[in-house]
Order: sequence, then structure tokens, then C-alpha cells
Amino acid sequence: MEPRNMSITTYFIIIGFSDEFILQFLVFLLVLLIYLTTLGGNLTILLLVCLDHHLHTPMYFFLANLSILDISCSTITLHKILISFISGDNTISVLRCLVQIYVFISMICIELLVLSAMGYDRYVAICKPLHYHLVMDSKLCALLASLCWLCGFLETLPGMFGLLKLTCYESNKIDHFFCDIVPVMKLTCSDATFLQFFILSVGVFVSGFTPFALTFISYVFIISTILSIRSSSGRRKAFYTCSSHLTVVFCLYASLTIQYLRPTSSINLVSNKYLSLFNVTAIPILNPLIYSLKNKDVKRAMKRMRLVPIRVSTNSQGHNGNIEILTKVCRSLHIQ
Repeated sequence: MEPRNMSITTYFIIIGFSDEFILQFLVFLLVLLIYLTTLGGNLTILLLVCLDHHLHTPMYFFLANLSILDISCSTITLHKILISFISGDNTISVLRCLVQIYVFISMICIELLVLSAMGYDRYVAICKPLHYHLVMDSKLCALLASLCWLCGFLETLPGMFGLLKLTCYESNKIDHFFCDIVPVMKLTCSDATFLQFFILSVGVFVSGFTPFALTFISYVFIISTILSIRSSSGRRKAFYTCSSHLTVVFCLYASLTIQYLRPTSSINLVSNKYLSLFNVTAIPILNPLIYSLKNKDVKRAMKRMRLVPIRVSTNSQGHNGNIEILTKVCRSLHIQ
């Protein structure tokens, strides 16, 4: 066996996608466009949920949490491409790299838990409609959201300690566009047995399988209830209320399964990098698109929030006209 070069690394070099300026510029423009679209779409959802009282329901409360997670994931993963192109600095300290891995994985775990909470919300809405407002009150929603965030950060802490134990690396060049756990583990020459065990046990069974099982159980009862509805219009309406959530769940679990549920030795870093790009760009854009294009409540909220151009009157009735205009604007924002 050939001896491997071992060194204590203090910083990593993020290789990105290419060394050529033209390709770097094209990637920069694409990532900037994707990031601004993600930011605009999710901020729109957040503003609609906060300002429109018709959307002050459990479903949109959890959707607002999803928007915060999508904005956070995009910012954490894509900011390095944007900053490195502008500044020319593609280095990152080891500690910042490991913190980035921890926060990113925590956000993914939280998103899976929030989706399972949304599945429970749909279960109560369809299977127990008469008790919906009694069960899904504001206290339970706040408790579920708090547990999702707390569990997401806590269950990834052992993995962070495992990453901190990786003291030497064969190289300090990460073949990726941000610090992800797979390329970092590929570089290490330290004993990563605990980290691999953690990924298989906690990462797959706790962080992945548990929220999937909870979501699956919810939809078993939901589908059973929908099939028992006699009218076809009633079944269609009930399924329509779950279609947006089901689409997001399927896309997220499919992308995570393809990217992470493979042996580390068989993962090709180049293909994994492009899969990761799809994961951190398509999913955050998909959420606001699905919930805005397919959801009538969001469409109505967008129409209610639309502000028309205001013409300032200069006649003697201008003061009263401005008061009427201000009153209409306040009503459109539901400000009492």
C-alpha cells in the first residue's frame, strides 16, 4: 500500500465548477439569478402569510417555516460562489467549513420534520375536520415548530463532534461549491468510523426515516379517508388540498436519497456536485412555485395585496381623497 500524504489543514480551497473565467462568470450569473428568485419567492410567501389574516392557519404557518429554511439553505450554500467570484478568494477556514456542514445538515433535518408536521396537519384537516380548530390551535403549532427546530439542531450535534475529530486531510482542496460532508470525508486521513456510523444510524434512520414514516402514516389515513368519500368532487377537493405538500415531499426525499444514500466509496464527486446544485437550488425555488401556482388561497392573497398606483389630487377635496385612498390600502393589508 502506498503511503498517503497526511497534513494538518487550517483552511480549505473550494474548487467550484471551473477555473475558466467565462464559465465562472456564467455560473455566477446563473447562481445569482437562482438565489434572487429563491429569495424573492420565499420572501413573498413570508410576507403574504404575515400580512394576510386569511393565511393565519396552521398550514401556512408551517409553510412560512419552510420559506425561512429555504432562504437559509440557499444563503448558506450559494453565498461562497457569489463571494469568491467577486473577491477572488475561494478559501475557507476549517472551523467555518465544519460549521457550514453542521448548519446545512441541520436545516435539511428541520425541513424534513416540518414536512412531517404539515402531513399531520393535513391528516387532522381531512380525517378529523370537525375537531381541526380544536386540535391544531396556535399553541400546538408553535410547539410542533419549536420541536422541529430544536430536534433538527440537536440530532446533528454528534456529527459535528465527529467532524471536529478529523484532524488531518490528504488535501485541502474540496471538489465542491460549498462545504458538504461527503467531499470532506473523502479528503480525510483520520479515522472516520464514528462519522460513518453516525450517518447510517442517526442520519438515515432518525433524521430521514422517522419523519418519512410519520408522513407516510399520515397519508395512509388521509388516502383511506379520501377513498371513503362518496362524491368524486369531494375526493378531488380533498386530494387537491394535499397535492402541493405531496409534491414537495416527493421532490425533497428523491433528491436526498439519490445524493446521500449511497456508500461513500462509490460516490463520484463531480456528479455529486451537480446533484447537490440541483438539491440546493431547485427545491427552494420549487416550494414557493408549487404553493403559489397550485394554491387558490395564495393566489387570492396575492390579489388582495396588490397595490394600485395612487394619483395625488390637488383640488379642494384632495385631503379627503387621500384619506379614502389610505383607508383602502389599510383594508387591503387588513390593518384594523
